[in-house]
Amino acid sequence: MKGKIVQFRRARHHLNLRQFIIDVSAKDKEEAGKFLGKEVAWISPGKNKKVIKGKISGIHGNKGLVRAVFEKGLPGQAVNDDVEIKEGK
Repeated sequence: MKGKIVQFRRARHHLNLRQFIIDVSAKDKEEAGKFLGKEVAWISPGKNKKVIKGKISGIHGNKGLVRAVFEKGLPGQAVNDDVEIKEGK
């Protein structure tokens, strides 16, 4: 299943470079709750195809967005990029 990285998780003066907000095409937070604990993988563009893995850690807001924590920080170019969500838990 595909998801889309929307933004870094951020505050007024701070960016969390390992935490991202992901749109999983859920209608509301109850439907987004089904994605908790699933693995997420971002694949870099280019010929090296570096894979950075993460895990969906929580719901973000009421409109079906989720938070994901990656094993290391993603580059800024990853915003608006697709991620792969594993079906099994």
